[in-house]
Amino acid sequence: MAQRSRIEQLCIDNGMKMTAQRRLVARVLSDASDHPDVVEVHRRAAQIDPRISIATVYRTLRLLGDADILEKHDFGDGRSRYESVSETHHDHLIDIRSGRVIEFQNPEIEALQEKTARSYGFRLVGHRLELYGVPLTPTKKGSRGR
Repeated sequence: MAQRSRIEQLCIDNGMKMTAQRRLVARVLSDASDHPDVVEVHRRAAQIDPRISIATVYRTLRLLGDADILEKHDFGDGRSRYESVSETHHDHLIDIRSGRVIEFQNPEIEALQEKTARSYGFRLVGHRLELYGVPLTPTKKGSRGR
């Protein structure tokens, strides 16, 4: 018997019925090192089982989101992207040219957010930080950096 994926185990722990197709989507998401959208999750799943429909992928992603197993992100490219809920907090830096998403942690940013909340009389209970940028590219010799 194949080892359960992290997401499949979370589903079982939450009492979710695990069909073969749900197991497949859970495995694809557990193996992902990026933040795939529904089309990419379907493409990866269909490489393993061509019978899986995109409607099944949509339903499974919604179910996993409702169970707080997945986080849904909108990184400004018009596509909802997914990642498993992380045990450790992290923020995102999004390259708006390529769509690449970099996960990072920065204690100084975390402290500043706490300080900001306190200055307004709040205790911070959560946040989401997404930074959007373009890579710094060195100018070519002879170029004026335009």
